[in-house]
Amino acid sequence: MLRPDSLIFPHGSGYPDAAASNQVILGDNLKVMAALEAELTGKINLIYVDPPFFTNKHFAARIGRGEDSRRPQDWQLAAGYPDHWPNLDAYLDMLYARLQAMYRLLAPDGTLYLHLDWHASAYARILLDEIFGPDRLLNEIVWVYHGPSPIRSAFNRKHDTILVYTKSDQYTFNVDAVRLPYDPVTIKTFASSARAGFGKVPDLERGKVPEDWWYFPVVARLHNERTGYPTQKPLALLERIILASSNPGDLVADFFGGSGTTAAAASLHGRRFISTDGAWRAVQTQISRLVETTRQPFQFNLEASAPASPIAAGQTALPFIQDGQVILPPALLADLDYWEVDPSYDGQVFCSAAQAVRPHKHRATAPAVLPDRLSLAGLEPGRAAVRLVRIDGGRFVIEIPGAG
Repeated sequence: MLRPDSLIFPHGSGYPDAAASNQVILGDNLKVMAALEAELTGKINLIYVDPPFFTNKHFAARIGRGEDSRRPQDWQLAAGYPDHWPNLDAYLDMLYARLQAMYRLLAPDGTLYLHLDWHASAYARILLDEIFGPDRLLNEIVWVYHGPSPIRSAFNRKHDTILVYTKSDQYTFNVDAVRLPYDPVTIKTFASSARAGFGKVPDLERGKVPEDWWYFPVVARLHNERTGYPTQKPLALLERIILASSNPGDLVADFFGGSGTTAAAASLHGRRFISTDGAWRAVQTQISRLVETTRQPFQFNLEASAPASPIAAGQTALPFIQDGQVILPPALLADLDYWEVDPSYDGQVFCSAAQAVRPHKHRATAPAVLPDRLSLAGLEPGRAAVRLVRIDGGRFVIEIPGAG
């Protein structure tokens, strides 16, 4: 069972009447998928998942702002997510049940992308062969990247494996949406010799279909994308997947949503999305990211066992409205990562019409300082309230005295 927590209208876009066809969901993804089955069995067009890799590590999230990325000893960290299992059987039991649930939700012409690495990809392929059938393997994609490595007794491990399975032989693949320019050397070769390509002359202007090995830099090298959430994947990687295997208006799902790259890419390219995670920090990262990158309203829902944001009582420092703006006093702003305003809070579903997100790094035009005020221009506040999210993950709602 899912219950609504909030409707979020990024920067007021569409507030209060626009339909929110996208979802961010907090909760155990197996329970979330069970709750979605009644409505969405056979209706999700594309599923991409980036589950834990069976590394038996605990990953920390960076929560500091404006830190020097070259000095990890100075980073402010908090728990991100665990990837620790008693044994391989326990890990595969977790994965198998969830892959079965994804298969049920996938549309007849849908595609699943499962992103792993050397720890468990070989075992996962056997599971997928059993669930989908071995003839439904479309691709084994290798994502290659580079960077420093402590390994000195073997070749550096610098690739992940993405297993691609289709539910049937009728599936979406938009070949022209993902074509790449030919290498200048290739173009020069064909221009210089009629015998190049052994008599086969490609359409050099149209470009080529990518091979099944992809190079994209890791997010650590993409300063404008980094959210601080561990193992975040680059936007370009998800854009290629979404453009190839879905159409505008299709429903894209990620049941290990993490930092929200899938949701961000889907939104940017006109797809609907569902993104779930079991960690508060992950879903808050997703919400903050979507507020910054999209203007499409989305729902934030909770799986039944997840706690709602409590209403704070006994606060000595309180928000107030002045000259059409909601203002937070300094005592509330301290250690805050994100805050939002519902101009007419009903005490149940928080309708977020204005949001403030702390920037992840210093810029000349946007210093890493969280704004202390949000505009209510064009809105008539009733029983107004703010919701605050601290950098330690604490969330609570405060009603604005005298509003309404």
